[in-house]
Amino acid sequence: MEAAMGLMRRMPPKHIDTALSALLSLLPHHSSDLLSQVDQPLQVLCDSEYGKDFILCEYNRDADSYRSPWSNVYHPPLEDGTLPSSELRQLEIEANDIFAVYRDQYYEGGISSVYMWEDDNAGFVGCFLIKKDGSKTGQGRRGYLQEGAWDAIHVIEVGPEEEGTTNYRLTSTVMLSLTTDNEPSGTFSLSGSLRRQMNMRLSVEEGHLCNMGRMIEEMEGKLRNSLEQVYFGKTKEMVCTLRPPAEVVMRLPSS
Repeated sequence: MEAAMGLMRRMPPKHIDTALSALLSLLPHHSSDLLSQVDQPLQVLCDSEYGKDFILCEYNRDADSYRSPWSNVYHPPLEDGTLPSSELRQLEIEANDIFAVYRDQYYEGGISSVYMWEDDNAGFVGCFLIKKDGSKTGQGRRGYLQEGAWDAIHVIEVGPEEEGTTNYRLTSTVMLSLTTDNEPSGTFSLSGSLRRQMNMRLSVEEGHLCNMGRMIEEMEGKLRNSLEQVYFGKTKEMVCTLRPPAEVVMRLPSS
């Protein structure tokens, strides 16, 4: 199991589904652990009742059906599917509306979904998902990428309230893949993923959504900076070392 998880951590996001299917066939007795611990690229389904897309993940799945955050109904229909309490469902509706605004401001489109459920520690868990297709055939507004996808998964565990404060534990995963194909640069592909955690104890005076929103905003900023430094920065350094720009070559002394 340890070797399988190490392999999946090094797998490019666009190959995760294929690799996970192979591992499930090799390790059927670890299937539940693999499915719960391996973050897969997000998939999308349309809620026909509301005419809106929603994101599929392990956190809104029950058997082979997925619960829509818009209608609170499972697709395909499931009679005894798990549903949040009425109070938590109301918080989930508000979170979806607010997160849609956040998505449009930071991502200029895309699809977002928020799911909430009770846990066993008198608290609850919220899952905030964003999927942005940046390809020419998707929601890319600038048309720079032949293919491109950004999948963000934020899971926040909210503990029970004590003396006006509560503990928040955020686990965030970002999966990025992009491919360019144009005449000047040719075909170039880059993909990778990052996972980070954050723990904070905050006052609940302004409400849970304010606290969770600030934590997600801060974490996404850190993840974007890390991706820029690790993936884009290192790639640029390697390319410029192997194929220095023309202006650099011109300054090199002749042998």
